[in-house]
Amino acid sequence: MNHSILHSKELTMRCCVALFLSVLVCCANAFTQSAKPSATDTYEPFVLSAQYKEVQRHLAQGWNTWDANSVTTHVLLPQGLAIHVSIKHNSTESGDALLADTLIGRFGNSAEQVKPGPHAWDGSYTDLRVMWMGHAWRVQSAHDGKDLVLLATPLASQTKAALAPTIIFSVDYLWNREGTVSFTENHGAGSGMIARSAAGEVPIYCTCSRDDGSSLSPRVLNISPITGPYFATDFTEPVAVTTGKALSVAEAQAVVEGARVKYEQSLAGDKTTQPLEDAIETTLGWDTIYEPEKGHVVSPVSRVWSVNWGGYVIFDWDTFFAATMASIGNRDLAYADAVETLRESTREGFVPNYARAGNWKSYDRSEPPVGAITVLGLYRKFGDLWFLEQTFPQLLKWNRWWAQHRDVDGYLTWGSDGKNLPGNFDDDSRGTRAGAILESGLDNSPMYDDAVYDERTHLLEFADVGLMSMYIADCEALAKIADALHKDAEARELRERSGHYRAKLQALWNGDAGIFENKDLHTGKMSSRLSPTNFYPMLAHAATPQQAQKMVDKHLLNTDEFWGEWVIPSIARNDAAFRDQNYWRGRIWGPMNYLVYLGLENYDVPKVRREFAEKSYALFLKEWTEKGHVHENYNAVLGTGDDVGSSDRFYHWGALLGFVEYLEQTTGK
Repeated sequence: MNHSILHSKELTMRCCVALFLSVLVCCANAFTQSAKPSATDTYEPFVLSAQYKEVQRHLAQGWNTWDANSVTTHVLLPQGLAIHVSIKHNSTESGDALLADTLIGRFGNSAEQVKPGPHAWDGSYTDLRVMWMGHAWRVQSAHDGKDLVLLATPLASQTKAALAPTIIFSVDYLWNREGTVSFTENHGAGSGMIARSAAGEVPIYCTCSRDDGSSLSPRVLNISPITGPYFATDFTEPVAVTTGKALSVAEAQAVVEGARVKYEQSLAGDKTTQPLEDAIETTLGWDTIYEPEKGHVVSPVSRVWSVNWGGYVIFDWDTFFAATMASIGNRDLAYADAVETLRESTREGFVPNYARAGNWKSYDRSEPPVGAITVLGLYRKFGDLWFLEQTFPQLLKWNRWWAQHRDVDGYLTWGSDGKNLPGNFDDDSRGTRAGAILESGLDNSPMYDDAVYDERTHLLEFADVGLMSMYIADCEALAKIADALHKDAEARELRERSGHYRAKLQALWNGDAGIFENKDLHTGKMSSRLSPTNFYPMLAHAATPQQAQKMVDKHLLNTDEFWGEWVIPSIARNDAAFRDQNYWRGRIWGPMNYLVYLGLENYDVPKVRREFAEKSYALFLKEWTEKGHVHENYNAVLGTGDDVGSSDRFYHWGALLGFVEYLEQTTGK
């Protein structure tokens, strides 16, 4: 036989088989054909637009509490010049100690206790109180033009120390920025330093010397952790450090008081909303830092978390929610929090569960898809089309990724692709059942106690009502963004995908129970365990009005399940796991309240929505008013956050409990 003819026939047969298989695949996955990888889905670096670079340039200017390591360190950007405030406890025997850095919410008997006060977005006014080793003091700051005024005031404390503490103001340049700091000749109004860099000179003065130049305390201290030039004095009266020009304590106090009044006047709302604006601005003000590796301003969840993760850590939905809250008063910070979260996307196209200093992130798993609803909300408020152009490509890749990698029989579920590279060998949850559950953001939720992880597919065999609802909302929001950008094909693609998952979500409705239920795809059985995520179909507007009303009446307002003095627990009150009050096993979380509230906004239940917002705000106020804490989560029985060590005391998404009341007051129907 002619070998060339044989070869031709073989090629023809292979082409036919390949074509036949392609048709089969397309037919079987018609609803997601646009989600298939294409030339446009190949990895491309996240390119920052000129407009966004200007946003970051505008943010990273002037004096503010930019350093993640201490809330009492004030840094001048872009120079990186830092003034650190430290306290030394003195004793006549053993027991000396130094508080070089101050953080909100550290645990331990010897840890400092910080009650944060107001913090303007731009750092033009800050105020906090600290207690440590029997000492109490207040640190305030203000902008005086482009200069900084720092005012430290000792406060009365219940413990009487044998010796007065020493306050130390040390000056240096952070993040390997070039610059020198040295003492200058005394100018008759207090001791001085001069900081020099390529940006120019910054004079720095302290009131810790008398007018005749004599020091109020020894100039040299035996304190090895502080290596740069410093001012020091016995901390028995107010002390001021100023840049640009020397001020007396009285003059510094006047500047600080003026900044405080200006800050209060800047709160734009009425008497009802001003306390909410103050709480949200203050929370994000203290949690916003400058991150030097990527050179960006961003709001990680808390400074304690950032320090423990090497300098900063961004969690997906946490920081998207920070962007939404920042929108009440700071457009640039809102944009930064959204863009920097998307900027951490992996080569596979998803936004990771976490991204930390050192360029490590969860390459195996994502977190809840709330990016598009965040971006759309910011666009509706500010109207900048370039912001949609900056964020849309990555949001679309992420949206497609869910359909490509987290679909089981047409349902969406959580997963962990442990073989993705690079492999983070310090993270032993990658490629495991635990890693798949971490993708949900609900780390130890009882909903997943019996869920089976398929090691072949790397997926939980669990159709998740919450995930499918958030994804439908993501598709719809992203389709509206595509409309604004005149991307008609992508808008159709997104609405087709939304329609498919809406139909699959309706298959999870249990009419007898009156709620959407999760489904165990391993056994085929429905799960009767209820969480706030079972209400998320209202967020996606996927529940009919009748279904929504039934869910509200039968479950949300049911005091055996979710209603009560403190709402809304992360598992139903009559679930055995509720008694644990351990993280997602029964405690109350700001993001759940926020997403349930958004769902209620989609339906005609104004009284329920109003009471829900009021209860959320009451929970937030309980420890905010007393201690200045913004908790990661709260006890659903006691209404406290301090009852456990696993609830960070200044975690910004706790302020979502107040934000829902802000929405009710400003946009409620």
